[in-house]
Amino acid sequence: MVDVGSSGAAPPLARSTLDRVAHRRTDAAWLASAWTHSRVLVVENGRALVDENSLVFMPAAQAPAGDRLFLGVDGDGTAYFAVAAPLSTVTSADPPVPGADRARPQGLREVGHRLNNLEAGVMMTAVALANWHASHGFGPATGMATRANDGGWRRTDDNGSDLWPRTDPAVIVLVHDGVSGPEGRCLLGRNVAWTSGPWAAIPRYSCLAGFVEPGESAEQTVVREVAEEVGAAVTGLHYIASQPWPYPGSLMLGFHALADPAMPLRPDPTEIADARWFTRTEIAAAETGEPEVGFGISMPSSIAHYLIMVWLRGG
Repeated sequence: MVDVGSSGAAPPLARSTLDRVAHRRTDAAWLASAWTHSRVLVVENGRALVDENSLVFMPAAQAPAGDRLFLGVDGDGTAYFAVAAPLSTVTSADPPVPGADRARPQGLREVGHRLNNLEAGVMMTAVALANWHASHGFGPATGMATRANDGGWRRTDDNGSDLWPRTDPAVIVLVHDGVSGPEGRCLLGRNVAWTSGPWAAIPRYSCLAGFVEPGESAEQTVVREVAEEVGAAVTGLHYIASQPWPYPGSLMLGFHALADPAMPLRPDPTEIADARWFTRTEIAAAETGEPEVGFGISMPSSIAHYLIMVWLRGG
């Protein structure tokens, strides 16, 4: 694992030790041989089967039909593939797949931070690739159907036009007041989408975020997004770390920035239901789940949670 970021540790979904061995993707003979003794992860709608804190893999001989998406190899040279198919093909396999009877479907939001470094990378890559394939069945330039090539890292239509997976850059920022100690404050927002469903009863707050627009730098995006979403002016931008997020296919660039809590906030009602400043004492209580706090923060698998924890611990 490579330590990154001001905290001295990688964000929860940026810990991958999977070796992608990209030079093998165009070697059809090697891929065919590797498949026969590989470990196969079945993914469906961004979810995989998880037994305790470990992914459930199928032997290649039992894997369902579908594109074989080559993910990489581990330190022992074992190959990992993904297939997008119903998870029921794993639970109903004969002979039974070890662990499938105890497993339940989970996504990266729920389990990503609990997986080991290798499996976090495997699942992240599998979900991201499966999402890309699901949305690129036809070429945007020709309208023709496409097919997978290069172990799932290219799609081609009958006209010879190629498509490759793309990642959309986005920024996410923890705005704070620069004050040390328990009374130091950070600015978090509550997304309009979180005012219904499981987070309606206990309000959930998180960092501000947005996509990088054409012709814009990441730093310019931070300044613009904070101004648009809550009406605050930020300075002192400091890059912390990045983390992939495959919903549908983003790379989150994490920052800290400074703002003045004395300035009034103007949340954009189309995106932000509420925005407020929280002390370190309040955030620490929310992190431990103390019920009297009355609010929650980002899930542990997110880079938003990572940015908040870096600030909370004085990084």
